[in-house]
Amino acid sequence: MTRILLLPGWQGSSDGHWQRRWERLYGDTVVEQADWDFPRRGDWITRLEDVILAQPGPVALVGHSLGCHLIDAWSASTRHADRVVCALLVAPPDMESNELPAALLPWRHPLSQAPLPFPAMLAASTDDPYCRWQVAQQLAQRWGARCANLGAYGHVNTASGLGDWPQGRQLLDAILPPAQHPTALFSA
Repeated sequence: MTRILLLPGWQGSSDGHWQRRWERLYGDTVVEQADWDFPRRGDWITRLEDVILAQPGPVALVGHSLGCHLIDAWSASTRHADRVVCALLVAPPDMESNELPAALLPWRHPLSQAPLPFPAMLAASTDDPYCRWQVAQQLAQRWGARCANLGAYGHVNTASGLGDWPQGRQLLDAILPPAQHPTALFSA
């Protein structure tokens, strides 16, 4: 069975965030980082690698905000990308923005130019204050990901008022290979 790994972004995900709600509702695993406020790129990549390798089977990655760029950075540096069946990339920030917080500047370069080595979908809002819709489309193209327009939901976080965000779960279900779907055991 595929394990769903949730990757919060800078400063983590609050208790009301859809990622924390998915953890409680579906039993998904939030990949906890040692320091949410000062996200050291190498530390975050190593932590993700450790969690993936600790899983007994395949994983699906669900990144929010900086978590999307973590997926990209990890996939460019690992020899274990074959453990990932798919990735849902939600509201990635524009790392080229002049308004990028200082804590995120180390993530700016080097940005991978290669597509992700597994199927992916990028889901973005049309009014995300951290990434214009056009930039989100460019990121999806660079990563070789399908792109889903969510409409006007800000940064797709707690402030967006999404609750359990069933639309996001449907997007994840749409990219999970049928044989890897967590509910496949119950449909036989």
